[in-house]
Amino acid sequence: MTTKTKNIVQTAVFAVLLFALAFACWFGRDKDFSNDERRVLASFPEITWERLLNVEFMKDFDTYSQDQFPLRDTFRGVKTAAQFYVFGRAETNDLYMAEGHISKLDGEASYPMLDHAAERFQYLYDTYLADKNMNIYFSVVPDKNYFMAESNGYPALDYAKLTGYMLDKTQYMEYIDIYDKLYLDDYYCTDSHWRQENLPRIAAYIADKMGVKLDAEYTENVLNIPFEGVYVGQSALPLKPDTIVYLTNEILENCIVTSYDTGTAKPGVMYDFEKAEKGDAYDLYLSGANPFVTIENPNAETDRELYIFRDSFGSSIAPLFAEGYAKVTVIDIRYVQSAFLGSLIDFTNGSDVLFLYSTGMLNSSLGLR
Repeated sequence: MTTKTKNIVQTAVFAVLLFALAFACWFGRDKDFSNDERRVLASFPEITWERLLNVEFMKDFDTYSQDQFPLRDTFRGVKTAAQFYVFGRAETNDLYMAEGHISKLDGEASYPMLDHAAERFQYLYDTYLADKNMNIYFSVVPDKNYFMAESNGYPALDYAKLTGYMLDKTQYMEYIDIYDKLYLDDYYCTDSHWRQENLPRIAAYIADKMGVKLDAEYTENVLNIPFEGVYVGQSALPLKPDTIVYLTNEILENCIVTSYDTGTAKPGVMYDFEKAEKGDAYDLYLSGANPFVTIENPNAETDRELYIFRDSFGSSIAPLFAEGYAKVTVIDIRYVQSAFLGSLIDFTNGSDVLFLYSTGMLNSSLGLR
């Protein structure tokens, strides 16, 4: 093959690829959501003269074109793999790997976000709890970076400072410290969440501080769905998936679960296998995102009730408190306005209340309503 022929072939191949990508960009169907990255993708920006003149349209179009680029996930995977395995970078896109785990680097403490969380908690206390003779507790779940970032040479959030700041803002609560009760292996390798199979001792410790004894034994069951945690999608790396384990016993099997994800009561499930199969496998626990769920234990030896205000970490530990309470109400104010709770929940005098939140949520609390 002559040099001229090679040049013609190379030009033709390049032109075909160029036009193929252009055709896919022009006529391909936009995606609304990235399952890999667990986020909403940018849509085509609105065109107005004002937006065109102040370059706002071009900024939004740049974001849109990156989000909707053909084979985007494939190119992301190639790029990240090259950075990690070819060029030997220790981290990329704020993700890093250490001790068999992948995680996202923490930023610094955001005091406006911590203030917002404290304001939401104060509102709940003043509006629903202060005059009910409640026993109110607060526990903070550290991100797994607490166990792996600094020891592996990465910047680490000042967890003691963050927690201390929140405690100063929530002095009406009794703090239950679980930092030294947790270990790195209590968290999934590819995700930020903790493993339910490792939580009975944590639930028992928290319950003991609330004056309740938990000592039930559980059967470990493996979910037959590979769990590719949030960091798999964000990194686009071919990482080995985690295994989801869920706990059962006679107590949990006899509990009555009621869901209010549509605003009205309907039968719920402790473990939602359908939701786990269709989306994020961690949604197995109490069906994932839900304004509030109740778990009633008809065989409880007490009439005591527990209210848990929580983020996603609460989904997997909340069922383990059912042993010690007649009723556990699990509330997520990311999905229901705090001001509406009074019309939905009848807070019972003398009950226990647990605010259980991760450092990640406290430090990025704008979603708390």
